[in-house]
Amino acid sequence: MTRGHGPTVRRRRLASELRRLREKAALTIDEVGEKLECSASKISRIETGHVGVTPRDVRDLLELYGVHGDEQEALVQLAREARKRGWWHAYNEVFTGAFVGLEADASSLRAFQALLVPGLLQTERYAHAVIRAMRPGAEDSEIERRVAARMERQRLLRDPNPPQYWAVIDEAVLHRVVGSREVMAEQLTQMCEISRLPHVTIQVVPFTAGAHPGMEGPFLILGFPEKADPDVVYVDSTNNGFYLELETDVHRYSLMFDHLRAAALKPDDSIEVIAGAARRFAK
Repeated sequence: MTRGHGPTVRRRRLASELRRLREKAALTIDEVGEKLECSASKISRIETGHVGVTPRDVRDLLELYGVHGDEQEALVQLAREARKRGWWHAYNEVFTGAFVGLEADASSLRAFQALLVPGLLQTERYAHAVIRAMRPGAEDSEIERRVAARMERQRLLRDPNPPQYWAVIDEAVLHRVVGSREVMAEQLTQMCEISRLPHVTIQVVPFTAGAHPGMEGPFLILGFPEKADPDVVYVDSTNNGFYLELETDVHRYSLMFDHLRAAALKPDDSIEVIAGAARRFAK
């Protein structure tokens, strides 16, 4: 797969273009809704990428905005491409937002985690223990489904054209026993193995680093190969994460990540620490 050509990124790009063209036409969302005899909330959801938009709706919007010819056809085609289904639609009860689609299309992923191993690096047994702990009232079938979805996500790192993946974790992740000591030994060993991939870098922020910017919480910065698709920050939470797309927010988190990398052990030293923790758990 070529990075940046997936349906979720296409929808995001289309939403941005439709918003830009409406503003260029000097029309408000309410005025567009009135002229097309639809609700203003529908136009708003289209422009934020929260709902899909049909090629017919795009054509109607562009006619209203005075966009014709090749430019109109290119955007209508973009709408067709944005409606295609990615592999994650098979897990639509697990992946309810745009996160996985954006992750699947990113050319770079910069992750920070302070409490647990990042999802793309988790073993099946570690993931099972984490998801079970976070959803104590869930049925076994739901847990298994969520674990299967997480394992499917991890194929991204083995893709023929994978994203550059850089994960920074707090040392606490290496000491918290998730599942069992055996599960932890397996998990940390797998992290060492994945770190050998040329596009993967893993660093550990040691306890001796003291306070650091990541104490605010986990986050992921997703980068895309085309300028038309600006970077986005995904801030994780227990229920649902949220996205930050303003340039100032993305810059702030990028700076935080740079400080975390500087506070962390060097990649080779980090892997030695992870391997040492794996050996201790294996005893």
